[in-house]
Amino acid sequence: MPIVELIKNVFVQWGANWILWFLFALSLASVGIIVERWIVFRGKQDVLRELADSLEETLAKGDFSGALAKLEKRNSLGAVVARAGLRLAPRGLTAADKGMQSALAIERATLENRLAYLGTLGNNAPFIGLFGTVIGVLLAFEELGRATVVAGGRTGQVASNAVMGAIAEALVATAVGIGVALPAVAAYNYFQRRIARMLSDAEALTNLVLAYVSAQERDAGGGARVGKGEAPEVLLAQSSAVETRPARGVV
Repeated sequence: MPIVELIKNVFVQWGANWILWFLFALSLASVGIIVERWIVFRGKQDVLRELADSLEETLAKGDFSGALAKLEKRNSLGAVVARAGLRLAPRGLTAADKGMQSALAIERATLENRLAYLGTLGNNAPFIGLFGTVIGVLLAFEELGRATVVAGGRTGQVASNAVMGAIAEALVATAVGIGVALPAVAAYNYFQRRIARMLSDAEALTNLVLAYVSAQERDAGGGARVGKGEAPEVLLAQSSAVETRPARGVV
């Protein structure tokens, strides 16, 4: 049997109904992912201005421990990243920066989890529906080929009705595929915009933390340099005092 006939017989036997059920299952999965991602994103959001003002108020006093304690109660993306930097602030500016970059990468991976499914489904669901439509059209022509001659010259009318009905059913698969793709694409774009906004907020808090950590290091280093700079002057003064002191027993 030729391969074309074999494939045609498989499609005729299976029909296009399984394509519709497959799209329905994919749609249910996408709805579940959309709801789950919405819950996750809701827990990661925060008011940037409020968080930044609270953090800056505490850091301006040099109270890094107090700022860290405030952030412990928050689970937003910016709070998690800033908390990682404050924990490593005693180890220096570089350690705090690396810690926040690591936390940001982990949080971004968490937010992007399962979004690839929505993007893939949005791009491919119409093609899956079109595949069902092609199978339906194949069935329509197979029905046309099996049309029998009826009395009264109504063969053409009977065949036409059979073909049109089969094609109409086949187009349903394309419509379902588009209907599955649209919510997935919309949700994917929405979550990507939310991720970009959250990353921007986290970057703002990162710069804020790094600014205060850098200022603390600069102040500490400046004090150390002043202390070292005074030492030669003290030694010079002591040396001058020794030279000007009169020797005992000299007339």
